[in-house]
Amino acid sequence: MQDQVNLGALLDAMRGNPPLVQCITNFVAMNIAANVMLAAGASPAMVHAEEEAGEFAAISGALTVNIGTLSPGWLAGMLAAVRSANHAGKPWVLDPVAHYATAFRRKAVAQLLELRPTIIRGNASEIIALTGGNSGGQGVDSRDPVDMAEDSARQLASRHGCVVAVTGATDFVTDGHKAQRVEGGSPLMPRITALGCSLTCLVGAFAATAPGNPFDATVAALAVFAVAGEQAGAAADGPGSFSWRFLDVLATLDAETLTAKARVVVA
Repeated sequence: MQDQVNLGALLDAMRGNPPLVQCITNFVAMNIAANVMLAAGASPAMVHAEEEAGEFAAISGALTVNIGTLSPGWLAGMLAAVRSANHAGKPWVLDPVAHYATAFRRKAVAQLLELRPTIIRGNASEIIALTGGNSGGQGVDSRDPVDMAEDSARQLASRHGCVVAVTGATDFVTDGHKAQRVEGGSPLMPRITALGCSLTCLVGAFAATAPGNPFDATVAALAVFAVAGEQAGAAADGPGSFSWRFLDVLATLDAETLTAKARVVVA
C-alpha cells in the first residue's frame, strides 16, 4: 500500500520557507508563471541567459526548464543551469513542450534528458512521444488522453530514474514503481495560456521544499492546482474571470482546505 502524501504539511512547509526557484520558461509563460508562484507562496526568478544561468542555479532551491520558445541562446542557458543544479545537488524539472515538433527541439530534449531530470512534467502527447510512441500532439496542444500515456510515463520514469507527471483532466504521477492520480481542476484551465507551464514552476517549488521526495512534491503541486482550479472554475463566468479567481484561490488556499478537498488516489 502506498503512503498517502501529506499535502497540507508540504504546502505549509513551502510557504514557511519560500523557495527561490529559477524558472527558465517561455516568453508566453513568464508573467502568469511568476504570478502563480507568488500567489502560491514561492519566489520565482526568470533567469535564463547563459552568462548567469549556471551561477544562479547553484543558489536556487530548484530549477525548472521549459522549452516552449526555444532558441540556441536559451538552450545554452538551460544546459549551463542544469549542469550547475546537478553539481549543487538541486532538483530540476523538465517541461518538454512540443519536443516532437522540430528537429531542433528533439535534439534539445535529448541533450536535457541525458542530464537526468528529477521530474518531467508534460501533457499526454509529449510523454508518449518521449518514449518513441505515436502521439496525436499538434503543436503545443495534446490530442491524447492522460490514460493513454500512463504506460509511457512508467517506462520513462524507469528509464531515466525520475518522476513523471502527465497532466490533463486527471493527472497521473509515477516514479516507475508507485503511481497516483490527481483529480480536480476546471475545463476552463486549458483555455488560459501557459497554466501548464506555470504548474511546472510550482512543481519546482515543492521539489525545493522536499528535495528528497520528488514524488510527493509533484503530487502536492498538482493537488494544489487541481483544488484551486476547481474552486476558481465554480465561480468563474469564463476564462477571463477564471484567471484572477485562480490566483486569488491559490493565495488563500490553506493546508486544511487542501487536505479536505484534494482527490488523490493510488493508480
